[in-house]
Parts: sequence; structure tokens; C-alpha cells
Amino acid sequence: MAVSRRRKSAVVNIGGVMVGGSNPVVVQSMTNTDTADTGATVNQVMELARAGSELVRVTVNTEEAAQAVPKIVDTLRSFGVTVPIIGDFHYNGHILLKKYPDCARALAKYRINPGNVNIGRKQDDNFRIMIEAAIEYDRPVRIGVNWGSLDSVLLTSMMDENARSAQPLDAMEVTRRAIVESAIRSAEAAERYGLAHDKIILSAKVSNVQDVVAVYEMLAARSDYALHVGLTEAGLGSKGIVATSAALSILLQQGIGDTIRASLTPLPNGDRTEEVIVCQQILQALNLRSFTPQVAACPGCGRTTSTFFQDMADQIQTYLRDQMPVWREKYLGVEELKVAVMGCVVNGPGESKHADIGISLPGTFEKPVAPVYVDGKLSTTLRGDHIVAEFRDILDDYVARRYGVAEAVAETVA
Repeated sequence: MAVSRRRKSAVVNIGGVMVGGSNPVVVQSMTNTDTADTGATVNQVMELARAGSELVRVTVNTEEAAQAVPKIVDTLRSFGVTVPIIGDFHYNGHILLKKYPDCARALAKYRINPGNVNIGRKQDDNFRIMIEAAIEYDRPVRIGVNWGSLDSVLLTSMMDENARSAQPLDAMEVTRRAIVESAIRSAEAAERYGLAHDKIILSAKVSNVQDVVAVYEMLAARSDYALHVGLTEAGLGSKGIVATSAALSILLQQGIGDTIRASLTPLPNGDRTEEVIVCQQILQALNLRSFTPQVAACPGCGRTTSTFFQDMADQIQTYLRDQMPVWREKYLGVEELKVAVMGCVVNGPGESKHADIGISLPGTFEKPVAPVYVDGKLSTTLRGDHIVAEFRDILDDYVARRYGVAEAVAETVA
């Protein structure tokens, strides 16, 4: 079941990517390279963009990083990579944006953390100067509150007020409310300085699933700003993936969230693109967007003691993802393709018939044959040592026949 309603929010243009309103939920990610290392940063941005990240954020924390940003963007454009680059600023963003105007121009958006730019103080020059830069260069801003760096003055004030209440709330509830209040007050301050309402995106991140759900529900109820949603530190491996999936699914199902990120902790030298794939799979599982053909594969049991079908499922799924950069440009709607790779005769034939194209192995102790179903009907039976290669050929032919027609119609209409 798809989301029944979508929260109404202002539409923000981030370097040509439209966020908010009725636009699709946008996937974004962040590099973990030293931004001053131009080559490494360019390579990682290209990897993230190729995986499907529609916005990529880079750290801008030093003068060297700020000086590198224009070269990074120019290099990406020379390779035909047009993904908008966002600058992540903390503490010294006001200095860097003012001192390096080429950096300010090259970035498609600025990220500001209210907890470290003296927002709410008598002298809030840091925040004001960054907002003025956004106005000067016509750039949107994400005001991103994190509970790990929450405005201590605001939090203390709200805690004191709560302590004087006849029915005080628990400390975590006050903290949640302070996170939301920080975001709202900062956005209002930005507008007072002249930043347009539709140039503001808000985020309010914590690392616990129930807390992040509660915070975003409050934030969505109090404003119509576009919202960037995610856990601030999701964690490693399955913990990070499950926590991110749980939090984002609850919020997205309510129509809350205009752009998302899975803040996964990668292993040393790990694949940074995993966070992009996780976000895509969440959106695809909720029927909100389609990014790549989906493979239905059984978990295996005592009937499938051979690992052949598992290897085949992995090879086919990897093949589909590898083909998508080419197929996406060539075949309209191919991301909707449903593929089944099953391991035995119990559910295999039925699941394969439900897919657009499917293959069903016989299971242990049965003849090494694999019936292939196309559009719900038995098409052929594969035998021998080249089943995977032969199935890929059938898959290629099916994609070309089915989606090549859609491409030709689209070109004719255009």
C-alpha cells in the first residue's frame, strides 16, 4: 500500500533538483573524504551519483576545503556529473563563505547547524552572515538541528521552565521539544534576515528511532518547511540499516519527509554507496519510487542445500544494478521490472509466474533443470552449467523487447 497522503510543504530548488511539495522524495548522501583532497572527493561524489544519490554533501571546514570546492564542482561537470553539491558548515562557515566567494557560488546549498553558530545570542553574526551569503548567491539553506550539538542556552531555558511547571515533563520530552523549537526559531530568524520561505529546509536528527519519529511528527505539525529526514548516527551494518529503515518507513508512510539520508557507519574502506542503496530500497519497498528492478528470492531451506540458487540470485541482482546506469537512459520504465530467482519447486513456479520474468530451480536431489517464466507463462527450460549466462541473455532480450517499445513511443511523442 502506498502512502495515502503527502504532507504539504514548500518546494525548494536545489541546483535544479526540486525538493518538497508533490515532488518525489529525494535521496542524498555525504562524502567522507577530506574535501581538500580534490581527486578523492571527486571520485567518491561520482560513485555516489552513479549509485543514485541525487544530492551530495561535502564537509567545508577549512580554508583548504573551501578553496577545493570550485575545482571539485568544475571537475565533476567536465565528466558530465551534474549532481548538486551541498556545503556542510560548522563553527566557521560565516568566515569561509565570506572569504571564498567562489566556494559560495559553486555550492548548491548550505547546511547550517544552529547549535554552533550562536543563533539566539545577542551577537549572532555567524548565523546572520551565512544567511546573507545564501541571499547574495541565491542559495537555499538546510537548518539542521542535531541533539548531540543542541543549542545549550535554549535547552537550559526550556529545562528551567519545565522544572517550574506544575506538571513537569520528563527530560527527554523537553529535549525533543527543544530540538523542534531550535529548528523553528532558526528558520524564523533566517526569514527575518531576508531569506525566502522556500529557500529553507529543516532537519531535526537524533539517533533513537522512537525519538526521531516523535521529533519529526512535531516538526511536521508546526511548519510547512520542506524536511530532510534521517537518524543522525544510524550505526554500523545491520543495526544502522534496520534503525534507518524503521524510522524512515514510519515517517514516510505518514507523508513526512521530502529528502532522506541513511547515515550509516561504513567499515574501513567500506562502500559509501551502501547508504544510497538503503534509501532507494526503503522508498521502493514503500512503493514511493522505483530505482532498479526488484529480485524476489526465496531464503532457502532443507530443500536447497546447494548454494547454486543463492549464487545465481546474487549474480542476477548484481547484474541488474550494474546495468541500470545504461538501461535507465535507454529503456523507459525498466526500474519497474520484477524478477524472481527461486530455489525449489514448492513456491518457485508460482512466484516466478507472479514476476515479469522468473527462474525456478528444482532444489536438492532433483534434476538440474530450471524452468523460466515470462509474463506468467512457461517460456523455456534451461539445463547444464550455463544457466545464469543463458538467463541473463533471456533477461536482456525481454528488457529490450518490453521497454525498448516504451522508449520508441516516448521518442515519437517528443
